Amino acid sequence: MSSGVGVLAGYTVGVTCDRRAGELAGLFGGQGARVILAPTVETLSLARDDQWLQATRAIIAEAPEVVVLSTGYGTRTWLAAADSTGLADDLLESVSAAQVMARGPKAAGAALAAGLQVSHSTPPTRSVELVSHLRSTAATGSRIAVQLDGSGSQQLVDGLRHAGFEVQEVAVYRSTLPSDAGAAERLVMAVCDRTVDAVAFTSAVAVDNFFAIAERLGQIKGAAASFGTGNVPAVCVGHACAEAASRHGVRFLVVPRRPRPGAMVQAYGSCVAGRALRLVLAGCDITFQGRMVMVNGDGPVMLSDRERHVFEVLTRKPGAVVSKPVLLREVWGANEVDEHLAEVAVARLRQRLGHAGEGIETVVRRGYRLSPA
Repeated sequence: MSSGVGVLAGYTVGVTCDRRAGELAGLFGGQGARVILAPTVETLSLARDDQWLQATRAIIAEAPEVVVLSTGYGTRTWLAAADSTGLADDLLESVSAAQVMARGPKAAGAALAAGLQVSHSTPPTRSVELVSHLRSTAATGSRIAVQLDGSGSQQLVDGLRHAGFEVQEVAVYRSTLPSDAGAAERLVMAVCDRTVDAVAFTSAVAVDNFFAIAERLGQIKGAAASFGTGNVPAVCVGHACAEAASRHGVRFLVVPRRPRPGAMVQAYGSCVAGRALRLVLAGCDITFQGRMVMVNGDGPVMLSDRERHVFEVLTRKPGAVVSKPVLLREVWGANEVDEHLAEVAVARLRQRLGHAGEGIETVVRRGYRLSPA
């Protein structure tokens, strides 16, 4: 790729998170991607809810034997809410007197940043492992305070109670479907139409909500097909997110080694590296990547979705004739029979390619072909 053009130039990525969406969009955009902001989750603060305050005061009054921190965001939010009510120092003192356990590296990092020592940490999806560890190390009936994740950490809470522990729940935020789901609905349709190249997920809740919205639109099969056939990857921040995607039938997963936004962008960049197609048309050097075309190394030209799909079909077998019915079926769908649509799309594609467009030949009464030369 020429200097100044990002590795993701020509690709469109949907970003589904609400928190830190701007940061993730900036990282993808910095590598040249077009970004669609379409949150499938909305994070609601419960800081004004008396329940978290009552739970916090109970923990201060009598320190539990164990404190389980489920998420980094929840840990930071809890401490910030306690600070706003003048309880932060007392809360930290009480939590420090307990065994602190973290579910995942983000929760562990937030604990360490607050000066708390983490005695045990598990991957974020391993609630069963955490329950098993506590059954072997804590006395039955021990009081365990659990900072809940946005979905309520139901599996973890139920597992601890079933094991005979007394559980004190602390909910400081809740993850819900977005109150305005318009952007998310448009992203679902773009996935079904395969006019988006990847979708980035930073939580299991965001994945579950995406498919809940797809089901509401009657597009669950279309979305699952686009993700399942390898056309549209789900770029997941970590294994908890990837496991949620797998449960919904997603087979094309991109998961970074480190659960960080920057690592997500790098992982997707590695995924598409080497996909750029290079050929010669009408004596011009062509680079074709996603929606982007570069002619003789000049500034990039962004094709429309139709133009891109037409060019993709033609480039599969340069020199082979592609009939208008085949082009219609591949680009517009099996029910389209109006050959004028193909004629107009090819004419526009030629114009977009400039002189190189002369390399798209019309074969009378047969169709079109690329003439590499």
